[in-house]
Amino acid sequence: MSQDQIDSDMAWAAMQSRDRSFDGKFVTGVLSTGIYCRPSCAARHPKRENVRFFAKPEQAEAIGLRACLRCKPKDVARDEAAVKSVVDAIRMAETLPKLDELALLTGYSPTHLQRMFKRETGLSPAAYGRALRSERVKDALEAGASVTEAIFEAGYGSASRFYEDKKMGMKASAWKNGGAGVVIHWINVQTSLGMLMVAATNKGVCCLSFNESEDELRDRFPKADLQQGSSDFQQLFDEVVAQVEKPGRPHNIPIDVQGTAFQEAVWQELRNIPEGETRSYADIAAAIGKPKAVRAVGSANGANNVAVLIPCHRVVRSDGTMGGYAYGLEIKEKLLDKESN
Repeated sequence: MSQDQIDSDMAWAAMQSRDRSFDGKFVTGVLSTGIYCRPSCAARHPKRENVRFFAKPEQAEAIGLRACLRCKPKDVARDEAAVKSVVDAIRMAETLPKLDELALLTGYSPTHLQRMFKRETGLSPAAYGRALRSERVKDALEAGASVTEAIFEAGYGSASRFYEDKKMGMKASAWKNGGAGVVIHWINVQTSLGMLMVAATNKGVCCLSFNESEDELRDRFPKADLQQGSSDFQQLFDEVVAQVEKPGRPHNIPIDVQGTAFQEAVWQELRNIPEGETRSYADIAAAIGKPKAVRAVGSANGANNVAVLIPCHRVVRSDGTMGGYAYGLEIKEKLLDKESN
């Protein structure tokens, strides 16, 4: 591709939006500063009249421009190769490689590799590895493997290791021991659906329920340090209340939940149900690759500590009737009504 073949309007738009998908397809030359950059460079944008676009770095260098030290446009191919080698290494490894090992593989420093990999994929190498193994568990379950078989086929050395990877906060031992050693902040707040209790650790929401009090929370976490209210958690609590008032809207509210691998699979499938739709217990059982486990799905549904954020209200009986709900059918019906309107 020559300079004349570059669509300058397209290139300018890509540069303005810092679109990384154009990195390696052209470079942006800035005549006023004498440098050239990737389209995604984070530096302040120059004036349009000072910009020229080049298909290759060498073309920019031929008129005296030098590579930007911030975005290093000549490293695009090397970065792409490094990302691919890390992805391949993670996919082929039985256990997740350490960051130092991956850095040696690519020739980058661990810090630079972490930053670059996350920039290109949206995840750190460790998070990418966890997501990959989690996806393998799901695929194995869909293929008919047992929960235990799925865990080991995905490369986990033990079931407990799988649980730890899936959690965002409390360790398995803390959940098993009633929240021992964990501080939980909680509030009660009035909503259009009734009194809402929200409880959270420093990692996310661990309990969301209706018409309950500290007594019920203490039943769930008898050994935790329960502290009512906290300004540090107010923004999180406000986001949860907003989600309850408008369930199903996109959100990034972190949750801190713990369950068996089977329960985790059920809860994830609940979160996959689109807003305003419902599924039967049999549908959920089939979706996780356990079509005969309808009753167990019902039990996992009932074990959900985080209403709305894990939308167990979207599960109904096969005949279309509401079925049960821990906080009463009236609240379940109102939640579904909110989602459909």
